[in-house]
Amino acid sequence: MKKIIALAAAMICAAALYAQNADDREVPVAPKVVWTSADLFPVFGKCVENTSARYERLPAEYQGVSRDAIWYLGRHSAGIYVRFRSNSPSIHVRWTSTFKILMNHQTPTGTRGLDLYTIYDGKWRFVGSGRPNVDDKTSTQRIIGNMDGQMREYMLYLSLYDGVSSLEIGTEEGSLLEQPAVDRPSHKRPIVMYGTSILQGGCANRPGMTHTAIIGRRLDREVINLGFSGNALLDMEIAQLMAKVEDPALYVMDYAPNAWDYLIREKGEQFFRIVRDAHPDVPVIFIEDVIFPHTIFDPVILQEVTKKNIAQRELFEKLKKQGEKQIYYIKAEGMIGDDGEATVDGCHFTDLGMMRYVDHVLPTIKKALRRAGK
Repeated sequence: MKKIIALAAAMICAAALYAQNADDREVPVAPKVVWTSADLFPVFGKCVENTSARYERLPAEYQGVSRDAIWYLGRHSAGIYVRFRSNSPSIHVRWTSTFKILMNHQTPTGTRGLDLYTIYDGKWRFVGSGRPNVDDKTSTQRIIGNMDGQMREYMLYLSLYDGVSSLEIGTEEGSLLEQPAVDRPSHKRPIVMYGTSILQGGCANRPGMTHTAIIGRRLDREVINLGFSGNALLDMEIAQLMAKVEDPALYVMDYAPNAWDYLIREKGEQFFRIVRDAHPDVPVIFIEDVIFPHTIFDPVILQEVTKKNIAQRELFEKLKKQGEKQIYYIKAEGMIGDDGEATVDGCHFTDLGMMRYVDHVLPTIKKALRRAGK
């Protein structure tokens, strides 16, 4: 019993000595985070500036004019990004989602998170993601910490399947947070892509992995994402919006996964003419519908895809016969591989599917840009 008491006393003395030593040490204090509204920094990925809110994609006057589904989806911030530079050892973000959307086939980070990139060794490189609070519209997160204090250029991609109603950037007190010093990705002559839920970003794990973002980084050029989930139905006001882009380099028509074959025949040429009349010399690429993995087993889906692609090809050939020269066509074969592993649900792309899509379409995009001198 005496030994136990002595041992306990020794432990108490040791603990007291440790506490005293700990009190004598200088305990690191977490640096104070200074929050700055992202509204002070340039935003890219939009056709026009006069949207109803800063991080939305449609002009304010489209409310009540566009179909309700189009207007709602236009409030999603897909493809929009903010540019800034900072030497802060840590970068924090605080943002409020417009709708608090969660989906059962896409990660919350892809749906309503953020994604930070920086220029490293001359190229855009992933830094970290802002993972959303699934229980609240407002999320706060440190994306990266413990950096060396070097001044870096940053690109912050916004949510793919939700809106961002407010956004703040957090930096350590005493650090610099400034306007970007370089025009990268180049804001001159953007690429404008129109399409479906896949183009909007379904179902990339994070915003930087949607194929429009990957193309933008590969070319170091702004890409405008006009993906409207389930609603790429050749609405003419979207063609008019595309036509309003100043000095575009290229248009991509990737609506076939949504537009029925009869819609392509009825509205495809009119949609194209709105864009072409505004920009006679700008290349336009037409893309076929994806040959989805489950078409091997579902003959109805295979027939639908085949009919759409026939209609798309007929439109392309018709335009060629009319003398259109700055038009290109990308077939579906090989678009996402032939192993059936590139989708999350047989339709929407995983990150693997996004990368394969980019590898499939990028050679034609580069060729069209090169021939047009863009």
